[in-house]
Amino acid sequence: MGGFFGITGKTDCVQDVFFGVDYHSHLGKARAGMAAVNAEDGFQREIHNIENSPFHTKFDDIASRMRGCACIGCISDADPQPLLIRSKFGVYAITMVGVIGNHDEIVKRYLASGAGVFQSMSGNRVNCTELVAALIERRDDFAEGIKYACETIEGTASLLIMRENGNLIAARDRFGRLPVLIGKSETGFCASFESFAFEKLGFELYKELKSGEIVELSPSGAEVLIEGRDETKICAFLWTYYGYPNACYEGVNVEVMRMRNGRIMAEQEKIAGTLPEVDYVSGVPDSGTPHAIGYANASGKQFARPFIKYTPAWSRSFIPSNQEERNKVAKMKQIPVSELIENRDLLFVDDSIVRGTQLRETVEFLYNNGAKSVHIRSACPPIMFSCKYLNFSRSNSDMDLLSRKIIMELEGQKGLEHLDEYADGTTERGKSLREAICEKMHFDSLEFQTLDGMTRAIGIDPCRICTYCWNGKE
Repeated sequence: MGGFFGITGKTDCVQDVFFGVDYHSHLGKARAGMAAVNAEDGFQREIHNIENSPFHTKFDDIASRMRGCACIGCISDADPQPLLIRSKFGVYAITMVGVIGNHDEIVKRYLASGAGVFQSMSGNRVNCTELVAALIERRDDFAEGIKYACETIEGTASLLIMRENGNLIAARDRFGRLPVLIGKSETGFCASFESFAFEKLGFELYKELKSGEIVELSPSGAEVLIEGRDETKICAFLWTYYGYPNACYEGVNVEVMRMRNGRIMAEQEKIAGTLPEVDYVSGVPDSGTPHAIGYANASGKQFARPFIKYTPAWSRSFIPSNQEERNKVAKMKQIPVSELIENRDLLFVDDSIVRGTQLRETVEFLYNNGAKSVHIRSACPPIMFSCKYLNFSRSNSDMDLLSRKIIMELEGQKGLEHLDEYADGTTERGKSLREAICEKMHFDSLEFQTLDGMTRAIGIDPCRICTYCWNGKE
């Protein structure tokens, strides 16, 4: 997915932005960048690959060399950024988080109009951030240009721009699928995806941008350029998976939501009579752990950690670019606590089940270390659709998703007409999906959180939450 962080202030802020961006490292795995501006040196910019080395190791020295009272940075899952753009609006740095679904169509239309040229990246694909900048240039000022760009894009685009005068322009995507928060301190303002990132740096929450809202930040104030809308379609995966435990979105804390989600799952299982007899309840580290704590507390089962992730060297199993290497790293990180595994009945809560590859290997690891039985619970419903708006669960085909793959094996194309039934564990189709996954993945039992249970755990109006991955509804 990715995230950005920026400050405009009265004093040099590069070191603070370095820490603020680092606090977004859990949101992306591919590239990172920082840009600063000051009157003497102008713009300074660095971009690096972070697939095999975390952000802070690549940028520690860079942050000590950059200078500026305005600075922005980003963690990116895709294109190199921030970019430096010279245009009719002057020189500016821009970073974008999101997905442009109609990317090729926009490029073709833009080039056909004779409006300009693009730098071609690997695979002849245009950098999405450069494409957004080109769309902004089609209007007479930044605000109208950003609005036009976001309306043209099919997908999601949240933006952070740093101008020559040190002002920042922050824009939340028009459907509010991603958060953008503004912080305020005695010396300036900041823009961030994660609230805890700026709180640690002495900023207080000033406002959370509304869907489509655009603001310009200076050291002395925040001016609304385009009013936003109260309606949102914020991504539910921010709470179940992506978000850091300390983060709050739409006023709802991630850790609190996850514990509440686990509690609701256990309560539903008690009513349904599907709660298994187990020795321990555990979470698949790390985001599954608070879901499991809530589940354990509500079920009356003891919480334990039968295996620990060794993370000092490899903080995320998906960092390596090669799939085989990712699987190897994931395996090497799992350190068993034999006394909690051997001859034990275990229940694990995972944040989600997408393709299931690593979860299957985790279960095999537990059996190889002596587990008697392994029961799996997913903290969200079966994923039926690849995300069109962010980078979570994106794939070349919906058939890469475990649930869709199993449905095709069970019923072929006809099964695609009954996805709602397969998602519901009380129907015959729903039961057959769970049984087939258990057989393929060697689970002793499997259940998913319901869509209603998950949205209740989030606690905001369900109409304001994007649930496309589960029900295909936009």
